[in-house]
Amino acid sequence: MIQIKTLTVKNFMSVGNATQGINFDRSDLTLVLGENLDLGGDGSRNGTGKTTIINALSYALYGNALSNIRKDNLVNKTNGKAMLVSLDFSINGQDYRIERGRKPNVLKFFVNNEDKSVTDDAQGDSRETQEAIERALNMSHDMFKHVVALNTYTEPFLSLKANDQRTIIEQLLGITQLSERADRIKELARGTKDSISQEEMRIRAVQEANKRIEEQIESLKKRQMLWVKKQKEDCDNYQSAIEALEHIDIDVEIQSHRDLEAYHAKKKQIDDCNKNVRLISAEIAKLEKSRVKLEQDLAALNAHKCHACGQDVHDSKHDEIKTTKLADLAEVNQSWEQQRNELVEYENEIEDLGTLGAAPSVFYDTLELALNHKNSVDGLKKDLANRQADTDPYSEQIADMQEQALQEVSYDALNDLVRLQEHQDFLLKLLTSKDSFVRKKIIDQNLSYLNQRLTHYLDRIGLPHTVKFQNDLNVSIEELGRELDFDNLSRGERTRLILSMSWAFRDVWESLYSPINLLFIDELMDNGLDTQGVENGLGLLKKMSRERAKSIWLVSHKDELAGRVENILKVVKENGFTNYNTDIDVA
Repeated sequence: MIQIKTLTVKNFMSVGNATQGINFDRSDLTLVLGENLDLGGDGSRNGTGKTTIINALSYALYGNALSNIRKDNLVNKTNGKAMLVSLDFSINGQDYRIERGRKPNVLKFFVNNEDKSVTDDAQGDSRETQEAIERALNMSHDMFKHVVALNTYTEPFLSLKANDQRTIIEQLLGITQLSERADRIKELARGTKDSISQEEMRIRAVQEANKRIEEQIESLKKRQMLWVKKQKEDCDNYQSAIEALEHIDIDVEIQSHRDLEAYHAKKKQIDDCNKNVRLISAEIAKLEKSRVKLEQDLAALNAHKCHACGQDVHDSKHDEIKTTKLADLAEVNQSWEQQRNELVEYENEIEDLGTLGAAPSVFYDTLELALNHKNSVDGLKKDLANRQADTDPYSEQIADMQEQALQEVSYDALNDLVRLQEHQDFLLKLLTSKDSFVRKKIIDQNLSYLNQRLTHYLDRIGLPHTVKFQNDLNVSIEELGRELDFDNLSRGERTRLILSMSWAFRDVWESLYSPINLLFIDELMDNGLDTQGVENGLGLLKKMSRERAKSIWLVSHKDELAGRVENILKVVKENGFTNYNTDIDVA
């Protein structure tokens, strides 16, 4: 239950620096009358500050007046600062207090005397704090205007645009809760969608990582194949070499190397002799040529002819030249004889050396290698064993990457998220679709009760018209079978309908959410109601306060009502300031 208890006001509208208080924590009907002494009193009822009470109540709860007054204009114009409104109330056993003001800006929210405010120091206000207040109340400002604080300044429900009517009636019937739950599911669905995207990214990352690893594994396998092939080739080569060496007669091989050495030595001797024979033969041919020339020159000289030009020579040099030529011929003959002897010696040596024959065949290139034959065989066998014992360097890498690096691609989490998203989509359709059976069920259940209570109040207040909310949430008004609009009604009829509909709204709201102790009716009873209408309205309000323990406050200009109620709050305005004559302690 929502129990509105006390309201204190300071420097709010016509209330000045002297704090005024109102006690709502009572179960009766209170008539609020005004007296403006600044206008002479004696029946001057306007401008006293009666409506200020519900404006202050609205401001405390929602940060706005009930009527369209700018916040700065809520501050008392005379004092111009230090405006403060405080409200104490309880909800289901928890105590709440709101302190809200301007110049300076103030917003404090206490729950069981614990400050729950989240205040922006620069503004003195906080959206988070306001949201906390409205969560506690569970009542929008529009609903407050139609259920708690009925005021002539509030546009009647039936005068609102169709969309605005629908908004209020959906709030009232609990359909808005479906939308609120749908909004929460939408938020959850967005989170689910993000989770799906993240999971898909994770799976793609795993797949891409696995692909890279598989490519690496394939590369390693190719290297492994090349390594195995090379190992086999090496082992085959070693085995072939061992088999070849093991078939060699090493003694024959060593002798062949020695024979080969003798062969090369003999070949060198023969080659050297042949070379010398060629050189000496060339020299002999040269000497023979020189000898023939000298013999020709001497023959000419013996005939007293010049050996150069052929002319007769009979001078003293003839004998000298002849002597020189004879000496040259003797030298040439001597050289020829020497060369001829050397030639014979080399030819004899060649003959003595005999035929060279074929070179001996050997396996090893050198005698040293042949002498190391056994070591070579043993070395090859050792190399073969080592090569056969070589471990595949890729096998372990491939196994590790296959067992450890490759990640299992699991779609379980993604499938769970997709199923969750599908379920959330289903719930959203269930909550938001106009054809949803949930929506229809809520409307059918609560609309029936609303129409029942509306009919009850219309009968009691004396309006003969049939007014009914249809399943599409539109309102039909009929009189004697004639369909009417709200504007077809007289002023008094409209007032009766406004009051009846507000009370019906209140009954539905209390049945669905929480009872609330306070009902404030500002000058609606003065708005065109005849004597019977006022009488019927007063009877309903008295019964409501008595049987349902409501604190009902009726603002009126009708002095004649004073004799019809037990409690009267007189609001007096004097010297520009409003005073509420109450016994509430505002210290």
